[in-house]
Amino acid sequence: MNKVILVGRLTRDPEVRTMPNGNPVASFSLAINRPFKNKDGNVDADFINVSIFGRQAENVGKYVTKGSLVGCEGRIQTRSYDAQDGSKRYVTEVIADNVEFMSSSRNNPNNGQTPVSAYVDTTSSVYMDEPSPEIGVDVSTEDPFKNFGSEVSLSDDDLPF
Repeated sequence: MNKVILVGRLTRDPEVRTMPNGNPVASFSLAINRPFKNKDGNVDADFINVSIFGRQAENVGKYVTKGSLVGCEGRIQTRSYDAQDGSKRYVTEVIADNVEFMSSSRNNPNNGQTPVSAYVDTTSSVYMDEPSPEIGVDVSTEDPFKNFGSEVSLSDDDLPF
């Protein structure tokens, strides 16, 4: 079984190209922190190259930038090519089947606290604008329990279990 799940931040803006068959491909690199500190007390990171094809490649090119937090699901693949100097080079990368956008860019002035302006359903490739606010929801900041009293009495008969 060859299955990879990664969560990390883009180290650069994704590069979207069109292959000779017309299929788009997006390539990017993820920085993923290791779960432990090195001998100096710092956290090291791994930099993993990722490629994704098709409609999702277009979505990645439109909606994520350097610093964006994404989750990727896919497989590891190794390929080789002949370099200009005649040597054989090997590349190991993740071929993503699914990319989920987990935040906006780290450089966002709101520090990623605002929702992304577009939602991408990668299973059906349907775009929606920001979710519409629910109608009739009270969003006041007043304490709804201020007149409730200070003591609550419950008996065993009041509990559902």
